[in-house]
Amino acid sequence: MTHARKPFGAPRRASDQPATRSLPGSAPQVGCGSPEHALHRRLFLQGSMAATTASVASFSGLFSIPALAESAQRQGKKCILLWLCGAPSQFETWDPKPGTETGGPFAAIPTSIPGVHISSLMPRCATIMDKFAVIRSMQTEPTEHFQGIDVLTRGEPPRPPFVRPILGSVVAQQLGQLDSPVPQFVLLDPCPEGNEFKAFKAGNWAGWLGAEYGPVRAGGELSIPDIVRPESLSETDQADRESLRNFFSRKFENDRRSEAAADYNAAFHRVKGLMSCAPLFDLEQLPAADRQRYGGGAFAQHALQARHLIENGSTFVMVANGMPWDNHVFQHEMHQMLVPELDNVLYQLVTDLEDRGMLQDTLVIAMGEFGRTPWLNEARGRDHYSKAWSLALAGGGIRGGVVHGATDSHGFEVTENAVDNRRLFATIFSALGIDSKEFYDLPDLPTFRRVEGDAEPIGELLV
Repeated sequence: MTHARKPFGAPRRASDQPATRSLPGSAPQVGCGSPEHALHRRLFLQGSMAATTASVASFSGLFSIPALAESAQRQGKKCILLWLCGAPSQFETWDPKPGTETGGPFAAIPTSIPGVHISSLMPRCATIMDKFAVIRSMQTEPTEHFQGIDVLTRGEPPRPPFVRPILGSVVAQQLGQLDSPVPQFVLLDPCPEGNEFKAFKAGNWAGWLGAEYGPVRAGGELSIPDIVRPESLSETDQADRESLRNFFSRKFENDRRSEAAADYNAAFHRVKGLMSCAPLFDLEQLPAADRQRYGGGAFAQHALQARHLIENGSTFVMVANGMPWDNHVFQHEMHQMLVPELDNVLYQLVTDLEDRGMLQDTLVIAMGEFGRTPWLNEARGRDHYSKAWSLALAGGGIRGGVVHGATDSHGFEVTENAVDNRRLFATIFSALGIDSKEFYDLPDLPTFRRVEGDAEPIGELLV
């Protein structure tokens, strides 16, 4: 994505204001004196074509120069969010209560952290538990999916008409390389059309940050169309067309001070970048051995693709998994199928990142919108429960081998160190090196912080 307009939160400069600039091939004013008449089209194209061609060449050749590729791929903190949509049960994952009437049929097993046990459905994660920080004391307000998704992906409940940006948009704006052809925020969703929650359909993901910080979406029926240059169009002709389009679009944007035009221009730049990095979205190009290790399911394959995207220049990748965790019916049978896949995905992802020297700079988050009830309903399922639930973090900025907070012996209440959405987001931002107390720059709008209130990060979890 190429930076299309100055993001909110950045200092304003005089150079951001419209100014009269000399253009390649400009000529003395004639006729009505309009700036358009000061431009000789042929000379303009001659002057701009070289710059545009060089830009396109730099995109297409980005990964052919090893030193440049390594710099672009490794620089700065990254984040992978494994979004467990529907909300997994804490009892069958990070906070088992074996032998109790609420604990279910699965045992608890020891981990690489002395004295810490997790569900027997997660034997692989148990061996690398020293890489994880687990919060067992999440305590949030929403108990329905729509509201829970908003709070746990944006950090705050909605405040109409203002739309707070989703976590990935904030991270992309703060840490992303906006001149990179590789999308800085990618959402991988295996069933975007079948997901019942509108929060995972088209929406205002980036909020007040602007459309250039929204995600590139892929997975399921979503694809990235029209990114291959037609054979009938030469590279030179394409560069000429792009130069002319860019000139007139930018002129319109500057003359009208139009945010809509800025978003439109950002979309064109994003497409140009996607043309050069389309292979990054082709799972077939990943090693067969890697694909086999992660597993054949869509969630597992997209987790591998997330690692590949982060490795090649993306800043934030969110991997959703449809709606399998909402187990109001046959809780134990469903989790017996779902948790082992999550266990293997987390193990492979964290191990791969460490083997590649990327874990210390890549934050991995595994969470849903809340937890599940300690009791079973009449259909032998667990319902929504936000009073006491768990999530896990690993990697960039996070101290491994830590279990924060606790619940009572049956998992009804948090007994130590309750954590709400604000403290969680303050911790995530701090781990990534982002100031959680900084204000957004929103001209003529109310004042908003990245994290509202006086929430402090959880110091125990930070390196």
